[in-house]
Amino acid sequence: MKESTPKGMRLHIGLFGRRNVGKSSLLNAVVRQQVSIVSEFAGTTTDPVEKPMELLPIGPVLFIDTAGIDDEGALGQLRIGKTRKIIDRTDIGVIVSDGGWGDFEDHLFAELTSRSVPVIAVLNKADLHSPPTDLIDRLTAQQIQVVVASSTTGTGLDAFRAALLAAAPAEFVDNPVIVSDLVGPGQTAVLVIPIDKEAPKGRIILPQVQTLRDLLDHNALSLVVKESELKTALTNLKQPPALVVTDSQAFREVAAVVPPNVPMTGFSVLYSRFKGDLVSQTQGAFAVDTLRPGDHVLIAESCSHHPIEDDIGRIKIPQWLNQYVGGPLHFTTVQGQDFPDDLSPYKLVIHCGACMWNRRLMLNRILQCRRAGVPITNYGLVIAYSLGIFERALRPFPTVHALLRQRPAEHCPTAAP
Repeated sequence: MKESTPKGMRLHIGLFGRRNVGKSSLLNAVVRQQVSIVSEFAGTTTDPVEKPMELLPIGPVLFIDTAGIDDEGALGQLRIGKTRKIIDRTDIGVIVSDGGWGDFEDHLFAELTSRSVPVIAVLNKADLHSPPTDLIDRLTAQQIQVVVASSTTGTGLDAFRAALLAAAPAEFVDNPVIVSDLVGPGQTAVLVIPIDKEAPKGRIILPQVQTLRDLLDHNALSLVVKESELKTALTNLKQPPALVVTDSQAFREVAAVVPPNVPMTGFSVLYSRFKGDLVSQTQGAFAVDTLRPGDHVLIAESCSHHPIEDDIGRIKIPQWLNQYVGGPLHFTTVQGQDFPDDLSPYKLVIHCGACMWNRRLMLNRILQCRRAGVPITNYGLVIAYSLGIFERALRPFPTVHALLRQRPAEHCPTAAP
């Protein structure tokens, strides 16, 4: 089913505006379903409402109907807080108005554009009153796409869909790739997937599934093995693979088996590029050399899960980093949206691959760290760094690999400490 596409692979479209301007009615009209509760009373939508759908030719999208951001009272402030968090994961912002536009809408526009989010203005309720021509001219002059619509009569809905297509970032229209630009048609990728306590019973985790699908979609050949069978698999191949991709926690074992002339990286490193910013997170990994025993490190997980024995983020990464630094660090772990506003106590933020998120939310989190002056990296990069195979894990990415040549040799570990 198309609606089973993970949220993180969908274009996130946020609907924002004052209370009772018809955001929920607009959403219901666009998706042709009664998704959001509609009422004549202001403030009916109390929490963000999400609706996944297929919007051609973009593909899978996620509409998010937010509470009126001008809500009143203590409860209203909680709703506003939730709405502002939606802005952080919005790829296209839709400001819905009932025909007017004032300081409130201008402020909302500034919030979105400060994050480089394209904005569409929907002047709703056109069946009740026509928006002023000078308002349309002013918004157009600000390079805001303007749609005059009526959720009741259906006027402007096709124009709204066309505006969404025009505003969609190129990476959604052009179908971003995870690994197929590194492995051409007919070439072989070996995917090393350990089956351990963290592997879900009867399944493999999402980054591995999506990487495999990307290779299949681009006519590459895939060989999936456990780390214990990797040596046999490589021996059986008539030609060396174009790339070996491993689960990050098996970096050391895989690097010992894969010949030096065969490119090798990790799923998490691929996802730093796919979901985040590989350049920024590579630079963030350099901060490992500045850590001293007693420093505070934040580990951020994008989704909630029950920690298990030998958990990668809570057990293994702290162990490897403590060994590298030469003493105990103080680790704090957060999950989901529970990311601290104040990052000043931390010397480094280590993030998961964010496979369940859209890229914009991850980029906003990277931007937040940059504003705070705190380096951020990700699981696979920090594991490769602490195990001494950082250079090799980045070799498939020439632009990023060039960053290593700009650093003194003592800051580019090539062997495990």
